Amino acid sequence: MEPRIDVMKASSGALQAMLGLAGFLRKSGFDKKLLDLIDLRVSQINGCAYCIDMHWKDLRAAGETEQRLYGLDAWRESPYYTERERAALAWAESLTLVAATKEVPDEVFEEAHRHFNDEELANLRVGVIAINGFNRLNIAFRTTPGTYQPGMFAKAEQQAAA
Repeated sequence: MEPRIDVMKASSGALQAMLGLAGFLRKSGFDKKLLDLIDLRVSQINGCAYCIDMHWKDLRAAGETEQRLYGLDAWRESPYYTERERAALAWAESLTLVAATKEVPDEVFEEAHRHFNDEELANLRVGVIAINGFNRLNIAFRTTPGTYQPGMFAKAEQQAAA
């Protein structure tokens, strides 16, 4: 599948704004592996090949195990995730699927709120919004997966968040 347009050339300002969100989240105190795990799961739900490739590679580079990565689609039935990770994954899935469900169930919010304070939960919501946006950008323009190298956007995220 060929890319439709080069988003960096077509709208670099919009992409910089999105990278600013990612940079903000990286500075918000969350463990990068948790954010990447959420990004990978949301990308699986949305079917974004580029983002799946990216976050899989970032997680492997950070030392994540193959077992946890392969089991991510079935995290509810897999014993390899912490309660905090489970709460974050349920929160991310619920927000990602809100168009179909029309709500974020109280039990999902309450469990997430048990593990994250108000600021963290608000920031986690922004992270889910950001990855859903990146998924839609990459799917719409058919960004080619396989070219990403771990950390290649880190400097751009830091500059955009400054």
